Amino acid sequence: MLQHTFKALEDGLTNQSDATIDACKGLIECVCRVIIDELDDPKAPLKPTESDPSLSKLIGTAHRLLKLSDIRHRKFADLVKHHNNIADSLRELRNEAGPTSHGKDGFIDTLSVYHQRAAVMSADAIVTFLHHAYLEAEKDLTKSREPYERFKRLHELVDATVSMQAKIDDDDGFLVVEALLPTGESLPIRVSASRLLYQLDRDAYIEALNTARSIPASDAGLGEEQEEI
Repeated sequence: MLQHTFKALEDGLTNQSDATIDACKGLIECVCRVIIDELDDPKAPLKPTESDPSLSKLIGTAHRLLKLSDIRHRKFADLVKHHNNIADSLRELRNEAGPTSHGKDGFIDTLSVYHQRAAVMSADAIVTFLHHAYLEAEKDLTKSREPYERFKRLHELVDATVSMQAKIDDDDGFLVVEALLPTGESLPIRVSASRLLYQLDRDAYIEALNTARSIPASDAGLGEEQEEI
């Protein structure tokens, strides 16, 4: 969604369209929703309960989850507060002139390219500020949707201190992997061939599936009916 919105922003700016303003507002909203979904604590949620919360409320919630309001510095607090004001102004500008929102008079006057650039610079300032704060925030790894590559420093720590050993369970053919912790304890993980291939190498999974389909169900130890994918 972020990529689609950013592409709409680029196209609008290139074509000098007021759709740029819609995209700027949408981009900030998208970024705020990602931050809130990633950092909100389900046990003490700060996520707005409304189906369509205001942009300033989303930004305020993102600020709280990023702990920006904990920084006790008056000028910095004023800067954060002004982000809410900028977002409100951008929302009002979008409501007045954005061609893709709320339906508009077909003969409405378009804004100048300076209005469009101002919207882009405002969105850029807010999104960049939030993004850099987000990169420094501690993520909840039990629910984070960030990709594996995002946590390189944590992976290096685990790989440097944890070793692995594996064996095959003769009863069901599952792979049993044990993560040996520095304390001497181990974390056993049992995984079937289908799950391992599906999670780690989708191409290998498809190749294995196609090969398995070529074998008669009786020889594979299955019933006559097989699930169609």
